[in-house]
Amino acid sequence: MSMGFLIDDGAPIVWRGLMVMSAIQKLLYTVAWGKLDILVIDMPPGTGDTQLSISQLVPVSGAVIVSTPQDIALMDVRRGTEMFRKVNVPILGLVQNMNLYRCPECDHISYIFGHNGAREVANEMNVDTIGDIPLTLRIRETSDNGAPITVSHPNSKEAEAYFHVAKRIINKIPSV
Repeated sequence: MSMGFLIDDGAPIVWRGLMVMSAIQKLLYTVAWGKLDILVIDMPPGTGDTQLSISQLVPVSGAVIVSTPQDIALMDVRRGTEMFRKVNVPILGLVQNMNLYRCPECDHISYIFGHNGAREVANEMNVDTIGDIPLTLRIRETSDNGAPITVSHPNSKEAEAYFHVAKRIINKIPSV
């Protein structure tokens, strides 16, 4: 389910306060989710109404912070981590996304967004690093085509990175 299904294509979601809370309540309590083991809520970076509303409206088992190793993104990591700590949401760990690019032609590795910045911030903030997700053309293409890498190429190295992250998260959730 996505908030994107509830609005017109290309329309921005410009909601604050009560509008955010109302939309989140509808999403959580009126969608026929069926029996769930885990509900993952992908939120935008930051410490705004969405994050606060979720932490106040729903019993949250933990937050997973996902970031590129880029300095500007790591500022949001610090803020988000501290916000979740202040509202007593356990931080399960940090995932370093797009940590490296490996050229499919020559196998050369480039650190486009910096090298291990998210891992360094995780250590600085006493947060576990759950895993690293590479930047690859195949991840982008399969996602854009609606068949994520874990479905379309489940035995690939890219899918293995996602499965590793998922297993680490599941092992950190107290009731799973």
